[in-house]
Amino acid sequence: MRMPASSAAVPLPPPARRTAFLSDTHIGSKHCHAAELAVFLETLRCDRLYLVGDIVDLWWLSHRRAHWQASHQRVIEALHALRRAGTDIVYIPGNHDRPMRRFCGLALPAMRVRRRAVHVTVDGRRLLVVHGDEFDAQTQFGNLQERFGDWLYYRILTGNQLLNRARRRVGMRYWSLAEFLKRRSDAAERYIERYRQAGLSEARRRGLDGIVCGHIHRAALEVRHGLVYANDGDWVESLTALVEDHDGTLRLLSHTHATLARIGPRPVFTPALPSENSLAA
Repeated sequence: MRMPASSAAVPLPPPARRTAFLSDTHIGSKHCHAAELAVFLETLRCDRLYLVGDIVDLWWLSHRRAHWQASHQRVIEALHALRRAGTDIVYIPGNHDRPMRRFCGLALPAMRVRRRAVHVTVDGRRLLVVHGDEFDAQTQFGNLQERFGDWLYYRILTGNQLLNRARRRVGMRYWSLAEFLKRRSDAAERYIERYRQAGLSEARRRGLDGIVCGHIHRAALEVRHGLVYANDGDWVESLTALVEDHDGTLRLLSHTHATLARIGPRPVFTPALPSENSLAA
């Protein structure tokens, strides 16, 4: 039987996740895509949520004009709703919310604050969870060229925001100008590779199976030399998050919950049964 033309299929809610990881939301700053972040959080269901640094941009709020709109408050309310629904929230401060680090080790009413954490997936993988600014000394040079890069990046983010505002008006999906330009910069790609290697080296030094981080605003999910490298991205450029399914699958998600990259669960080792020949021997 044909359905009436007026009836439309209701989209199914995203599946519940075991764990979710978010970083670099930069709430309170000009470049935060707070409306998209609020919708993502309002449709997210997870047992545990790691906030992996630079969540509220205290640096921006203290150095520049505050930029707190209704959409930013909606993000905070969505986090409170998750907590009330039973989600365990772990906050790992970054460099833009550094003052939160004085509360590390304490269990606050709404969340636990940690300097770093080791997350154990349901299939037994042990992942270091850090913001990633601790690797800056190994990846940056601190010279005039770098400071100019920071200035240019700020201008690119402003252009990215204006471009996507125009795209929304004509019904086009989000597209990151900043990501497009960074991928065409050899210097940016070299920096990102240094950062990736520094994170993996730290996970290897600690005897862990990989790392979950943020900081550099480049989402990624891959296996390098047997170790998981997961960067959950940001909400000023990529609009991404990392999640763990209840079977241990890791997924990099877009702001619409679409899967961008995936690493399946660790195979369960089952000893091989001896063959007839080996039994006879």
